[in-house]
Amino acid sequence: MAKATSNGARKLIVGNWKMNPTSAEDAKKIFRQIAAKVAPSKKVITVICPPAVYLAPLAQVKKNVVLGTQDIFYEREGAFTGFISASMVKNFGVEYIIVGHSERRKAGLPAGQAGETDELINLKVKAVLKEGLKVILCVGEVEHDENGHYLTVIKKQLEAGLAGVPKNFFANVIIAHEPIWAIGAAAKGADTPENFQHNKLFIRKILSGIAGKKIALAAPVLYGGSVGVKNAESFLTEGDADGLLIGRTSLVPEDFVQIIKIANC
Repeated sequence: MAKATSNGARKLIVGNWKMNPTSAEDAKKIFRQIAAKVAPSKKVITVICPPAVYLAPLAQVKKNVVLGTQDIFYEREGAFTGFISASMVKNFGVEYIIVGHSERRKAGLPAGQAGETDELINLKVKAVLKEGLKVILCVGEVEHDENGHYLTVIKKQLEAGLAGVPKNFFANVIIAHEPIWAIGAAAKGADTPENFQHNKLFIRKILSGIAGKKIALAAPVLYGGSVGVKNAESFLTEGDADGLLIGRTSLVPEDFVQIIKIANC
């Protein structure tokens, strides 16, 4: 049974659909099936982040599900072909925006991945927060070494991604730890709840240095990386995760709803 978050807030269950599904009709079907089984809750906030092209039709669906999106550009408007801004997606009721996902950070991975720098991610974080929206800042290491050198990667990503963010904006900052080695169909497997709990404490320590102890303790820290029905509860309880960032399982309505129910216990 999932316990309350360490900061007393509701659990945040976020579905990242990535570049799926391939049609608006399928997107609406999946979204409706999830929304139909998600009741109003004082314990859980459910967020779906579809491809941006599906925001308009999904915004019309009656729901107890909050819309998010997977990325934005840091400028509000202008001559930036192919980009969308935080102010644009806000028009569709988007409340959460993922920034700095590993599939956008890392160059040289499969086609479509952009190789974003920490500096670019920082500009995007600020753009989201200036619009009054909530940012889900993803951080994570390529390898988990026993000597703990991977923590340096997490520290750098946090400090660079949140550089210059005013303290009054931190109420809208969410951190998602996604170990890259645990993401995707080819992953070796999910991290362990014990490792995540250790990493969560480390993230709070870095946040404390950036914005102070009070803010660090209040910021939600999510786990993401090969999350499914079988391991969701352990990350929420043993790992003390404030929520989950879920990839492919969020496209399977019965499984995603089951995880929401687990978080709602």
